Amino acid sequence: AATRQDMTYWLQELQQKRWEYCNNLDAAKRDSRTSPTPSDFSKGLVAKDNPDLSILSQNASAERARNILAVETSPTDLVGEQAASQPAPVQPSAINFSLKQWSTEIKNSMSSLRKGNNENRKSVFYTTEEWELLDPTPKDLEESMTLEEKRKHLAEGNKGLTSSAFPFDFGRIPHKTRRPLKDMIGSTKSRNSSDSSPTEWCSGNGNKLVSELQLKYQSQQEELEKLKKDLLSQKELVRLLQQTVRSSQYDKYFTSRLCEGVPKDKLELLHQKDDQILGLNNQLEKLNLEKDSLQQEVKNLKCKVGELNEQLCMLMETIQAKDEVIMKLSRQLSECEDSTSSQSGAVNSSMATCANKELQELDRLKDNLQGYKTQNKFLNKEILELSALRRNAEAREREWQAKYTSLEAKLCQIESKYLILLQEMKTPVCSEEQSPAREVITQLLEDALKAETSEQPEQAFFKPHLVSEYDIYGFQTVPEDDDEEKLVAKSRALDLRSLSLSENREISAGVKWENYLASTMNREMMRCVELKNLIRSGIPHEHRSKMWKWCVNLHVKKFKDSTVPGYFQTLLQNALEKQNPASKQIELDLLRTLPNNKHYSSPTSEGIQKLRNVLLAFSWRNPDIGYCQGLNRLVAIALLYLEQEDAFWCLVTIVEVFMPRDYYTKTLLGSQVDQRVFKDLMSEKLPRLHAHFEQYKVDYTLITFNWFLVVFVDSVVSDILFKIWDSFLYEGPKVIFRFALALFKYKEEEILKLQDSMSIFKYLRYFTRTILDARKLTGIAFGDLNPFPLRQIRNRRTYHLEKVRLELTELEAIREDFLRERETCVEKRDLISDDEEDS
Repeated sequence: AATRQDMTYWLQELQQKRWEYCNNLDAAKRDSRTSPTPSDFSKGLVAKDNPDLSILSQNASAERARNILAVETSPTDLVGEQAASQPAPVQPSAINFSLKQWSTEIKNSMSSLRKGNNENRKSVFYTTEEWELLDPTPKDLEESMTLEEKRKHLAEGNKGLTSSAFPFDFGRIPHKTRRPLKDMIGSTKSRNSSDSSPTEWCSGNGNKLVSELQLKYQSQQEELEKLKKDLLSQKELVRLLQQTVRSSQYDKYFTSRLCEGVPKDKLELLHQKDDQILGLNNQLEKLNLEKDSLQQEVKNLKCKVGELNEQLCMLMETIQAKDEVIMKLSRQLSECEDSTSSQSGAVNSSMATCANKELQELDRLKDNLQGYKTQNKFLNKEILELSALRRNAEAREREWQAKYTSLEAKLCQIESKYLILLQEMKTPVCSEEQSPAREVITQLLEDALKAETSEQPEQAFFKPHLVSEYDIYGFQTVPEDDDEEKLVAKSRALDLRSLSLSENREISAGVKWENYLASTMNREMMRCVELKNLIRSGIPHEHRSKMWKWCVNLHVKKFKDSTVPGYFQTLLQNALEKQNPASKQIELDLLRTLPNNKHYSSPTSEGIQKLRNVLLAFSWRNPDIGYCQGLNRLVAIALLYLEQEDAFWCLVTIVEVFMPRDYYTKTLLGSQVDQRVFKDLMSEKLPRLHAHFEQYKVDYTLITFNWFLVVFVDSVVSDILFKIWDSFLYEGPKVIFRFALALFKYKEEEILKLQDSMSIFKYLRYFTRTILDARKLTGIAFGDLNPFPLRQIRNRRTYHLEKVRLELTELEAIREDFLRERETCVEKRDLISDDEEDS
């Protein structure tokens, strides 16, 4: 900050932001949130599952005290970097400082004219009030409150009126006449750098204001003269018409007396004259009406001119008063100069110098006194706010202490039950009677399987977070049928919750996301290393919808630019109106897509219709593929965070941009190629595990084939699945290879301990569901497996694609030979292939 005024302004703003932030932090329910600031919620099917924020009412007494102790400052023209680049300010002289005080007085007297002054609580930094003490006493606080109320009532009741120093009405002065006075008062801030004297400055601006008012008055006078001329011309016309009427009446009388034997044509001429006389009378009446209206307008103009004269007189009096002040200051200055010049010798000059220094020192001390008063007021407010924050922190600490006590009591109860169970199990009972241990075991199992229901009474202090039926994505956490599987799922869900509770970096990751999105608020997001690292660590739940949509648009921009508006709706309308070969298979697979997710579990679920629309639109866009089993799961995951049209373009991104051709066709050629590429990578990155599989002849591609086809849907727990999809939608299909290798490396030691093919294959079918630590898995995928060049994957895909095509060609030749042989051989005519049997 260039000045102490700017410094106090920024301190005040920081203090206000901290107060608002801490109040929002205390009021918000921060259950399962990783970011300190609320953000945009998702748009997909899981949007309604976001926790809402409930804001508590603020402390009224604290707000009242804060308003009393508010430091009312406003920044100067230069703030921030502009102020930092300016040179250091020069100390003003004694004369300039006195003029500064005088301009400040005028500014304070005009403060009520500022629009919105009371609402924004803005004023000058150094006030002109006389203080008796530095510390505000209770009496000072009461007086400040009373003054604040009076100012509010004055501002509400008398908007546009001036203070006592300027008694005339500014509201009646036009805008053009108000502006020079404002400029005249506001220009006192830059008077120190001006070359002209104070007298010249005030005289120039006053003369400018008077000249503008005189011009306004002169234009009104000219308009009045013009109206007077028009009125005279109208009077002359009326006089002429009256003469014409009189002459016509005389002619009529004369003709009726002397010309009784006049022919008919002359009588008609006389009648025409009579008609003309009537028309002239009507015109005369109209002119009289116009005359009255003009007279009324003249009266109004005279009233306006009188008002302008009054305002001009007021302004002249104000300028005269200011001129007197200026003259008084000039006389004082000249007297000081004369008194100093009259003295002679070195003693007199030294005394004058000392007097000037003492005056400057006195002014500096006064300035410092005002600054210390303001700083004291600011520090009092700071103490108030810190006390309130400390009380809030103590309340939170007491709340957590109560929760901790309740949890510790519950833990002691559980430990006592298990100790009783162990004690009973030490002495087995050989009789047929029911053992007490059986009852304890039964009770423990019931407690473990008990789900969170609304019928359960809440505890005295704290109700623990039991495992709910569905997670935040809508997936079922605990199955309903098998009790043994229910225990395993319950244990897995508890382990996941334990990991999330013990995760200390989630809050910092959320803050990083908030900072990054705030930095891109006014500019378009671009691909960069920072964004890639953030996405690899996982997109927060509340930002995933926005980021997924951005990633999809990044990859399909070239497709979208070539399509007409409403392209998705057109495809969907065509698919609904016309017969589609893929429609039947789509309907069969809708309820089999994600039966363990509440958004797709029943025909009336919200996601079923959206899933149907996206699949039908895509089958109409890409008739070569139509529909392939696996596309339904890809769309279902996308719909959890995207709307229908965005989910459609997400499917286009995966099928037409990321994956090679023929990946989802009937031959699944691209999928077979990727499995061979994955085998090569296994032999390079995990040679021990690859040799182990080769030794026991375990074809692990039977497991990994589905990983690649549906991008790990239904293969890993939901938290890991969505973090994989975050990186997949940003970086592409290389992420699938990384995480497939990372899953095997995560459990490499456990797999190497298995020594037969059946146990290995059985373990491979479910081992991915036991991997819960997403951070460790991500570290393996993006750290331990490096380097991982995309060029290598592309080259291997090209190599294996040729081999697979050659093998398919050989198989087709063998099939054709078999068909020919079957036609020629009587014994083989009854043999049919699997494809023919299906058809």
